[in-house]
Amino acid sequence: MHAEHDLLQRNRSFYDGLWSGARLSEPQRFNTWPLVSRLTAGAMQRLEVAPGLRPRFPLQGTQFVEISAPALRRLQAGGANAVQGQVTALPFSDAAFDAVCAMDIIEHVVDDDGVLAELARVAKPGAAVLLSAPLHPASWTAFDDFVGHYRRYEPEPLLAKIRAHGLTLEQSAIYGMQPKASWMLDLGMWFLTHRRQQAMWWYNWTLPLFARFQKPLALVPGMVGTAQVDEVLLVCRRD
Repeated sequence: MHAEHDLLQRNRSFYDGLWSGARLSEPQRFNTWPLVSRLTAGAMQRLEVAPGLRPRFPLQGTQFVEISAPALRRLQAGGANAVQGQVTALPFSDAAFDAVCAMDIIEHVVDDDGVLAELARVAKPGAAVLLSAPLHPASWTAFDDFVGHYRRYEPEPLLAKIRAHGLTLEQSAIYGMQPKASWMLDLGMWFLTHRRQQAMWWYNWTLPLFARFQKPLALVPGMVGTAQVDEVLLVCRRD
């Protein structure tokens, strides 16, 4: 419990600071948009959890849950239906949504099984569930510390965990925007330690810049080849 509480407070502190100085990005800016447009076309009830100010689902017609107060206020100011809450205890009834999105979430929490159980619980049978996760614990870098990750996953245990919660993987793709240059990671960590305000500015400035240069998602059936892959996007279906 202490580890879970400490991690929650660390993530909240980091992202409150991050989103306090950030602008709300439109979902159309990200390479997930063509996929999201397809998945949400017939989904009348949609949920995205912990989007911060980088939502992937459409702002209009989507229910958002966010723990960060600054992000919550900006989402609401942007016209989104957003409430404060935690992904391990979603304030919704069972089988409430036709499509669910949780990008860059499960690696941030101690109880990832609790998160997956909640996502599956609120998804209707047949609902699309969109997830992403970083891979390979041996690939841990300063970036993981920088953004508050708790873990990375090996591909097969990750798939087994998803299946255990009633989710079937349909498609996947290589995903993520971690800087490749080690000097950029080192610089970011130095600024986070010694110049926190400037570090937050750097992260907010570079993330939208990276989004502009993302390659289109190359979706494949099942699990994409994961050798040398930093992060994957998973398109699942609720059993």
